[in-house]
Amino acid sequence: MEGDCLSCMKYLMFLFNFFIFLGGACLLGLGIWVIVDPTGFREIVAANPLLFTGAYIMLAMGAMLFLLGFLGCCGAIRENKCLLLFFFMFILLIFLAELSAAILAFIFRENLTREFFTKELKKHYQRNNDTDVFSATWNSVMITFACCGVNGPEDFEAIPHLPHSSLEKAIPEACCQRELQSREGMFVNKEDCLKGNERFQNRQGCYTVILNSFETYVYLAGALAIGVLAIELFAMIFAMCLFRGIQ
Repeated sequence: MEGDCLSCMKYLMFLFNFFIFLGGACLLGLGIWVIVDPTGFREIVAANPLLFTGAYIMLAMGAMLFLLGFLGCCGAIRENKCLLLFFFMFILLIFLAELSAAILAFIFRENLTREFFTKELKKHYQRNNDTDVFSATWNSVMITFACCGVNGPEDFEAIPHLPHSSLEKAIPEACCQRELQSREGMFVNKEDCLKGNERFQNRQGCYTVILNSFETYVYLAGALAIGVLAIELFAMIFAMCLFRGIQ
């Protein structure tokens, strides 16, 4: 009976580690996609240090889980006590790190509010000055997502216009509609857009557009994170039970 129980535990351990392996692969792939994706997500991540750090943490965690799941599968099948102990300690550290990251994300969630981005935009944005990293990033985001400002074009009313501009409250060029949503895309009607013709402007705020774009992925990432944490917890329990059961 004890041998059957040990054998069952071994295969359950293998199963849980296989799921950890898959979860790590998913997080690794998601992290790489967010960082290297050319369609604008990289610019959004770069616009906020918290998101930028989070993307790399996700990448690192995915790589570690990927490796850990592989090692855990080998340790369970071979019934190696040393490997199982190493696995338990390593996965415990990762579990605590992920838990800490989740707590920090909850604490600093106010840094991702509409008011925060609006304040930062009005404080640092320099319109079409692409030599400024902050301004260039915002311009890329607005062009990619066909949006304007955080809440809409009204965000730019308090931002000084360029010295050579004859328009007191001209919106930046990045808010003008383009045939293709990229810097290479031709303007639909740049002159009328800058004169205030709403027909040729992107009127929707970027906060709403991006939030809608990411809503599905946020829930998916949250569900995946909860699933990975639960699997890690069970894997630790089975690893210790298997460790104690091996003669």
